[in-house]
Amino acid sequence: MLAIRDLHAYYGKSHVLHGVNMEIMPGEVIALLGRNGVGRSTTAKAIMGEVSPIGSIRFKGQEISGLANHKIARLGLGYVPESRDIFPAMTVRQNLLLGIKDMRRPGKWNIQQMLDMFPNLARRADNPAGVLSGGEKQMLTMCRTLMGDPDLIIIDEPTEGLAPLIVQQVGDMIAEIAKAGVSILLVEQKLSIALRIADRVYVMGHGEIVYGGTPDDFATRDDIRKEWLEV
Repeated sequence: MLAIRDLHAYYGKSHVLHGVNMEIMPGEVIALLGRNGVGRSTTAKAIMGEVSPIGSIRFKGQEISGLANHKIARLGLGYVPESRDIFPAMTVRQNLLLGIKDMRRPGKWNIQQMLDMFPNLARRADNPAGVLSGGEKQMLTMCRTLMGDPDLIIIDEPTEGLAPLIVQQVGDMIAEIAKAGVSILLVEQKLSIALRIADRVYVMGHGEIVYGGTPDDFATRDDIRKEWLEV
């Protein structure tokens, strides 16, 4: 589904990614773990063309490195940034409609499914999105991305700053997305969420992948957690 080889990226003269290698198979959930500032979000942005990538990024067999981000999205890559960008003056329903890439072709997801999945959004469907709580905005952003019918969705720090109950709901939503057959790259710091839903785990440190394995294998690697994750 997605194959990344020797990926480098820069912010000005700052070399952030140092030869990242990663692979995501169809229907697979990958958790990308690591401390803040190690390059996880930059990896997501490089895949989506928001940061200029150097190296190979192949999606469904096609090289996408260097493509404009709107062209990457139309190939079937969805992206939920950690900024939770919504249109605050537009209603929840209007925000969801904006996620549709092709009005002529029905996708796997529709507005009613999104509202059924999240009663909080259903109750506020015709209210301005700006009045939503942080957790509700996160759900809306993910739902809007799903409306574009992606084959793979990149979700960056979805539980950052959310209350524990909302964290659980967001984790449940990501699990539901995975059950529908959508591949997921989850950038996350909370191990409880990441390990609950991931098929495989990558750990990033100093702009490169320092570990890759299954959640069960990772659970035995105290050395990896202490060196690359614990503060």
